[in-house]
Amino acid sequence: MAASVEHVEAASTVTEMDKTEAPETIRDPETSDSEPAGQEQDPDPDEDEDEDEDEDGGEPPGPKIRDTPQDIRLEAIANTVALHPSRDLLVCGDVDGDVYAFSYSCTEGENREVWSSGHHMKSCRQVRFSADGLKLYSVSRDKAVHLLDVERGQLVTRIRGAHGAPIYSLLLVDENILATGDDGGTLKVWDMRKGTAIMDLKHHEDYISDIAVDQAKRILLTTSGDGTMGVFNIKRRRFELLSEYQSSDLTSVALMKRGKKVVCGSSEGTIYIFNWNGFGATSDRFAVKAESVDCIAPITDNIMCTASMDGISGELRAINLLPNRVIGCIGQHVGEPIEELAKSWDSRFLVSCGHDQLIKFWDISSLPNTTVNEYRKRKKKDGRMKSLTKKAHGDNDFFSGLVEETEKKKEEEEEEEEEDDSDSDSGSD
Repeated sequence: MAASVEHVEAASTVTEMDKTEAPETIRDPETSDSEPAGQEQDPDPDEDEDEDEDEDGGEPPGPKIRDTPQDIRLEAIANTVALHPSRDLLVCGDVDGDVYAFSYSCTEGENREVWSSGHHMKSCRQVRFSADGLKLYSVSRDKAVHLLDVERGQLVTRIRGAHGAPIYSLLLVDENILATGDDGGTLKVWDMRKGTAIMDLKHHEDYISDIAVDQAKRILLTTSGDGTMGVFNIKRRRFELLSEYQSSDLTSVALMKRGKKVVCGSSEGTIYIFNWNGFGATSDRFAVKAESVDCIAPITDNIMCTASMDGISGELRAINLLPNRVIGCIGQHVGEPIEELAKSWDSRFLVSCGHDQLIKFWDISSLPNTTVNEYRKRKKKDGRMKSLTKKAHGDNDFFSGLVEETEKKKEEEEEEEEEDDSDSDSGSD
């Protein structure tokens, strides 16, 4: 059955009443009941609360400036988050099918909901901004592709029945071309000028978890629950090959090292590394001490951030590629898995969303300047990763400042010892 393209009149409004298109709202069965909280900002204590010291008639204190924006609490679990390419605006989609836009700020209390859209009938799986930041695309378990106007949150175009199975992944190739993957392993490439699919291929045996494209916009890479990476040529509109099967689901894909390396996360906690044009078999693999590597966000050509399940919590790591090293811990969603990561337009913040119904902000401004030595550092006795942010090991650690100072001293001592060791080793050659 062909997908139907519907162009929505600009005068239409986007409200929760639009959900009357369906007899009922169907929740994603993977989710639990949500808390009625209503887009309030979480009192995220990454800094100590300032007390009013001028109660005796002095001037009231000005607005508090934080290291990161406050957490944003949603009414339901967020599956996806995307950040605007040129300003402090984010969009998220939740399991109820709602899409929200928020402006964010480091000034306390200044996070604001800008608009919301309730056009999806089922869980919103992915949202993505266009390169100019004027358009927003979303896909859902209801098998529809939506195009919205970013400024007003109005639905512009809807492609009903875009896939025969629920849509899982979305990638914008350029201003007119987008790619979608579904739960059944089908990849479609769309020309949005016509609202039609120019590629419709099924070579995966399970869901397509993620999609990436090279800088030339010629080759699409897909990862799948069947344990393979797929290679598709957009220019020639054809399938190229599948990689060898891995032992677990491939959950995410990203290009690193100026496009010379491809990294794939997996459900067993291993990062698989491919050479560009060597897609058939892995060139290397790196086992992260985690139950899974669910998503990857490149920060520089060498450094990526990953979201993993560690026991009962979702944990954010910074990882260097070649040499393969875990640099340290960025943060965590305590007791809940993380669904997606996104980097802010100025590379100052990493944003994560999880099953705790929170959107969290992490300061990664110093991460691009991190250097990784070739030699391996000694493991810490307590097994804890190095903290890369103030909130890395929990928001409510009263002694976090003292711990950071102690850790720095220990690391300096360890580095001095390691330098002595390396000097003695080189002298013996």
